Amino acid sequence: MLTYIRFADRVSGWFGKAFGWLIMVMAFGVGYEVFMRYVLNNPTSWALDVTFIMYGTLFMMGGAYTLSRDGHVRGDFLYRLWKPKTQAAVELTLYIIFFFPGIMALIFSGWKYASRSIGYQEVSINSPAGIPIFQFKLVIVAAGILLFIQGLAQVMRCILCLRDGYWTRAEADIEETEVALARQYAEHDEPSKHAEAKE
Repeated sequence: MLTYIRFADRVSGWFGKAFGWLIMVMAFGVGYEVFMRYVLNNPTSWALDVTFIMYGTLFMMGGAYTLSRDGHVRGDFLYRLWKPKTQAAVELTLYIIFFFPGIMALIFSGWKYASRSIGYQEVSINSPAGIPIFQFKLVIVAAGILLFIQGLAQVMRCILCLRDGYWTRAEADIEETEVALARQYAEHDEPSKHAEAKE
């Protein structure tokens, strides 16, 4: 199980970080549009589409990575008070009842949606540029498959936690700024506390 968990975490991490670069494309598109619109008074016909496409793709393809790093929203005000085995039992139940049926629906419905869009070569209706968007509908299917792969790993984490009494977490790779600052502050503050205790 640990081998599969590490495999799924690596796959989710690779896709999440790779598609994270879309932020740069989106920022360039928005920045270019602002410059053209407000400085040159010559707005583009494609910037809105680029923003939608890049943000939607980033959001969908980052889902499995967020799941692998335990970053999705949950009712932490209750969850954090439970013992790990209780957390694992509740999570396992919710994965089976809600997560996998929802993800399967996403994959199959997404495939029908994407194939229909490809069939008539769908273009965007948000701007006169008529940007082709049918290829981006496949992102729905890809995101669903990645979430399914990662969901299996999360179920295995629940099973291991029920057996061992503690969570198997993903390898740390990115840390929230406020968490890093709090840790640095705690490490910096610790020696001064020891010095005060000695005095």
